[in-house]
Amino acid sequence: MTMLDRMRQHQSWLKWSLALVCLAFVLFYIPDFLRGTGADAAATDTVAVVNGHSIRADEFRRAYQSQMQAYRSAYGGQMSEQVLKQLGIDQQILQQLVDERAALAEAERVGVKVSDAEVAQRIYAIPAFLENGAFIGQTRYQQLLASQNPPLTVSDFEDSIRRSLVMEKLRASVTEWLSVSDKELQDEYRRRNDKVKLAVVAFNADSFRPDVTASDADVATFFEAHKADFRIPDRRKVKYVLIDIDAMRAKVNVSPADLNKAYNDNIQQFTTPEQVRASHILLKTEGKDDAAVKAKAEGILKEAKGGADFAELAKKFSEDDSNSKNGGDLDYFSRGRMVQEFDTVAFNMQVGQISDLVKTQFGYHIIKLTDKKAGATRSMDEVKQQLTDQIQQERAQQQATDLATRLTNEIKKPEDLDTVAKKEGLTVQETGFFAKDEPILSVGSSPEMAARAFTMADGEVSPALRASRGFVFETVTGKQESYIPKLEEVKDKVHDAVIKDRAAALAKQKAAEVAAKLKDAPDFDKAAKAANVEPKTTELIARDQPLPDIGAAPEIMDAVFKLNQGGVSDVLSTANGAVVVKVLEKSATSDQDFTSNKDTFRNEILDDRRNRFFSAYMVKAKQKMKIELNRDALSRVVG
Repeated sequence: MTMLDRMRQHQSWLKWSLALVCLAFVLFYIPDFLRGTGADAAATDTVAVVNGHSIRADEFRRAYQSQMQAYRSAYGGQMSEQVLKQLGIDQQILQQLVDERAALAEAERVGVKVSDAEVAQRIYAIPAFLENGAFIGQTRYQQLLASQNPPLTVSDFEDSIRRSLVMEKLRASVTEWLSVSDKELQDEYRRRNDKVKLAVVAFNADSFRPDVTASDADVATFFEAHKADFRIPDRRKVKYVLIDIDAMRAKVNVSPADLNKAYNDNIQQFTTPEQVRASHILLKTEGKDDAAVKAKAEGILKEAKGGADFAELAKKFSEDDSNSKNGGDLDYFSRGRMVQEFDTVAFNMQVGQISDLVKTQFGYHIIKLTDKKAGATRSMDEVKQQLTDQIQQERAQQQATDLATRLTNEIKKPEDLDTVAKKEGLTVQETGFFAKDEPILSVGSSPEMAARAFTMADGEVSPALRASRGFVFETVTGKQESYIPKLEEVKDKVHDAVIKDRAAALAKQKAAEVAAKLKDAPDFDKAAKAANVEPKTTELIARDQPLPDIGAAPEIMDAVFKLNQGGVSDVLSTANGAVVVKVLEKSATSDQDFTSNKDTFRNEILDDRRNRFFSAYMVKAKQKMKIELNRDALSRVVG
């Protein structure tokens, strides 16, 4: 699996959220922002406007670099902007910022406001700005914000807090009426947590393909019955000029002086600070009797230092819901990431040592240090190629952006493509016919190019459009409206569809034969062996877990959970065949388990329900808003 594949797999986990930039302060640390690496855009440049609410270039850059930092931290620094763009991170961030501004515009429309006192109250609750329970003072507050990279001004930071509070209030006003009944809650808890152990016999249609054939008459009959399935969508053909960043990149010379400057300017990027790994047990004091909590914590501490399993104690007693289930493990962290009291103790412990009680604004902590990593800085030789690639990419992006901006004023009609291409040493190319959702391989991923081709008038030339390989100017040279093709045009496709259909039918037939033998068999395994099939046994699994040889199959799992223990299913259709399942064991969640998790689960369900309702609400609200994007300014930020 390539690094890019891994990142795509974990993309949902790593998605940047604007709200989290503020919320992170509330937890343990101030985010560490990277210096901008793209082409410089003026701070006052506007990348988008949503109903009069602007998104500045510096704000977008900060969000973009913050996301880069998240990816680099997750993947050990093995990251390039080119890969990020392949993942569409810039577009995701822009969309999230647009969504935020849309929420602010809607809040303004319905009269939601936040006072200065509310902003101050939120800031005074942020651990990074507290010392011994009191605010650190205006001077240190300003210094702390200014020490971020890039620096944060007080006004910018407090504006972000205000925006976050406005959005919280808007969401609350729209969704606060939502509720969940006890019955709904219990049903959903059981649906998510009840488990089954299964014996699975899968019949994959692909294994039956060698056993089926299709004559020309069969293909013709199938086509007549399913013509609509083979409809050819609207298609377009375009002539275009590509400003190829990769071609420009190969021509960029990088001097030793360039490398030295880039290395020194970005030394933090190549420096891994000292890190420790710790587990903790937290007993919260908020709303509780401090002395009673402390006494309980001292009892747990005695057990921990007496040799009890620390992880088991954390699972049993810790009130930190984010990590108690994994034994209180906090993973690795560097200095300054935790609140001061916690940080100071952790970095002065030895591996294996258990601390005395540590009091923070969250409550009483018991800390166990599990590992230490010394800080280190990678040498110039180690990062030389990375820096070379980065410099070449940045300069090529800038050159491409500059050229695209200039050519925008020179390309006004189709024949200008040939004139400009000849002058600039570019090549005019032409695609074959393509549909809206088909890639244009010669330019890389370019949703803009494909979409624009279907909205342009005859004789029109597009402005510079983004593609993963650079910028594109295009004009439409051919149109094909949607139609149902003659059989000869799609004969191979129809033939494959017939084979697939018949193979699936054979798989289901075989499954039915086997199911009849297994249904009431006193010995399921013996009967399966006699039928020449081999069941695969699962562990206890929940509804959302995959089945062997099938993968995720929610409809099958719904049917399975309706069976009694020992029951055998009828034939169940899959996306590629059929399956027969025996329930070997059922494990239902207890009333006690539900009761102990009821409050936390209610909050989880309510939060999910409110998020979905608010998202739907904002979709409708945005339909009435004027949203303008400045692609030129965006290009100057990310290239």
